[in-house]
Amino acid sequence: MASAHSISQLPQHQTAIVAQGPGQLAIQCDAPVPALRHDMVLVKTATVAINPVDVKSLDYSAAPGAIMGFDFAGTIVALGADAVAAGRLAVGDRVAGVVYGMDRLQPDVGAFAQYVGALADLVLKIPDDMRFEDAAALGLATATAAYGLFNELQLAGSLEGLKAEDARPTGDFVLVAGGSTATGTRAIELLKTAGFRPVATSSPSNFELVKRFGAEKVFDYHDPECAEKIRAYTGNELEYALDCVAEAETTQLCYAAIGRAGGRYVAVEPFRDSIAQSRAHTIEPSWFNVMTIWGRKVELGGEYGRDASPEDRAFGARSFAAVQNLLDSGRRVTTHPVKVMPGAWEGVMQGVAQIRSQPPSGYKLVYPVA
Repeated sequence: MASAHSISQLPQHQTAIVAQGPGQLAIQCDAPVPALRHDMVLVKTATVAINPVDVKSLDYSAAPGAIMGFDFAGTIVALGADAVAAGRLAVGDRVAGVVYGMDRLQPDVGAFAQYVGALADLVLKIPDDMRFEDAAALGLATATAAYGLFNELQLAGSLEGLKAEDARPTGDFVLVAGGSTATGTRAIELLKTAGFRPVATSSPSNFELVKRFGAEKVFDYHDPECAEKIRAYTGNELEYALDCVAEAETTQLCYAAIGRAGGRYVAVEPFRDSIAQSRAHTIEPSWFNVMTIWGRKVELGGEYGRDASPEDRAFGARSFAAVQNLLDSGRRVTTHPVKVMPGAWEGVMQGVAQIRSQPPSGYKLVYPVA
């Protein structure tokens, strides 16, 4: 069942960017419009954002024929039966969201398309004064930061405790390594809202950006004394580190910054076990694949593959509901800086190649496509 716009009024085919093979993509003008499931909304896409995961997925886990892309913003044109019954969303709503792009189990769903079929509880209804260009940067960063902090890192407190005003600081420091990444800035703002004391690393050129999202103190990760300075600032009591970069250097830095009593280290990618062994008795490490929030088996090779997780599916819905509550209460949710690019779908193709060779620092590439 669809609301207002029936499926018969919508096109059956669309323009989309699809994978052709490892590292290869193409614009397809007759890609199928996603079938509208009971728990989905269909969104006419206004803007899309490119993420590093788009490139990694294409290069290492290409699903030929599947539509690419995770981040999008646009206008709802149809709702499935359960989305209608929930009463939260309606045709005409301006939304931002995230989908599992280039999923071999659901190849007709991806952000890089004229129409996106998204789970209704993984989209955010955006304020009238938020541009689609800015909103396109919200989805994946929200999902990843919330999962990393409140599920994997197991911070005290809950998503439901996020308030319209910054909570009173608890005194608990949390280190965000890679504070100027989209996940990093979103994590910092969530931490600030939840009452934690976020400290972060970035290059000096991004210090002001990271502070704007709520970091109490920012440290230069190039500084050979960076970890020592973090330990001094946190009184050698830092317990939590979220690594949004997950390279050997950032793992090592986080391990050196965590206080003498130890704590938890969580990364967005696999980390070097040899580094983790350096403090195996005091630091509990883990990494996560946020794609489990869609509740389906993650069909990726090696350690990236995951079984379906109803618990992660429920957590994803809860995290978006918590951020929606912030938006509905009038809380100004700061969006990650974006660089609006020309070229529509051809531009997106060029942007994927650009990110492969020269990843942006402190901003996302966003493309109007309507």
